[in-house]
Amino acid sequence: MQNDNIPSTPSTLENIDTAVFKFVDEDLNPQTTTNKGREKVKILWLGSERAYQIKNNKELRDGVGKLKLPIITVSRTSVSKDDSFNGSFQATYSLNKENGKDYIAVKTVVKQDKTQNFQNAEHHRVTDGRNDGIVSSKKIVYETHYIPKPIYLTCNFEINIRTEYQQQMNDILSTFIPNNKNYIIIENEGYQYEAFIQNDYSTGVPTNLGQEERVFTSKVQIKVLGYITNGSKDDQPFIQKKESIVDVKISRERAIVGDPKPWSSTGEKFRDL
Repeated sequence: MQNDNIPSTPSTLENIDTAVFKFVDEDLNPQTTTNKGREKVKILWLGSERAYQIKNNKELRDGVGKLKLPIITVSRTSVSKDDSFNGSFQATYSLNKENGKDYIAVKTVVKQDKTQNFQNAEHHRVTDGRNDGIVSSKKIVYETHYIPKPIYLTCNFEINIRTEYQQQMNDILSTFIPNNKNYIIIENEGYQYEAFIQNDYSTGVPTNLGQEERVFTSKVQIKVLGYITNGSKDDQPFIQKKESIVDVKISRERAIVGDPKPWSSTGEKFRDL
């Protein structure tokens, strides 16, 4: 049996966060009208520190350090492991364990080249090398693919929108309202996750007509049914390929006297020295 391990990028919480951020930034691509014309709204991940934002995203703030509006912030508010959300495999399910990690079989195919070798050997043995007749061998080599077992999680995200004008809020908020259903697929690094945009769009409207800043706010919630694999960037999981065992041979030492010659078709034996 032959084992092949192919390194794979793990699915982590960071990967789920990036998938949500890319969905808002690239797929939705929210735009609105400003005093400079039609522009894309700046999108900010709320988890980064303020000092880092000021140094690396200077265009997000004005001369006194205030954020330039309109702006959208994305943040993960909660992570939970719900026993009712089992996904394809329950958390207690285990099929194959390798180096302390659980793996599950996802695909089984016939190994064509190895199976053909057994078929040719069987045909040669039965027909004595003649190219006639059809001989089929029951020795079929299967290759099974294993992947790290996923751990399913429910992640909740908040999309906060801040604008100076009502029209800008209308433009941006309408981008998050789906046409027919709130179910979407988000992806990153080859992994796909199910996401649901919640139907409640809470909006804050300034009621004070004083001299303080007028800011329109709105919040969009996204629920993501994601999963993580039992690996990290420093400890990468593997996609395993294992071949089935079809023939077991145990070799032994041959005696000089009495044993037949393996290459002799007449049963001639070794001579005594």
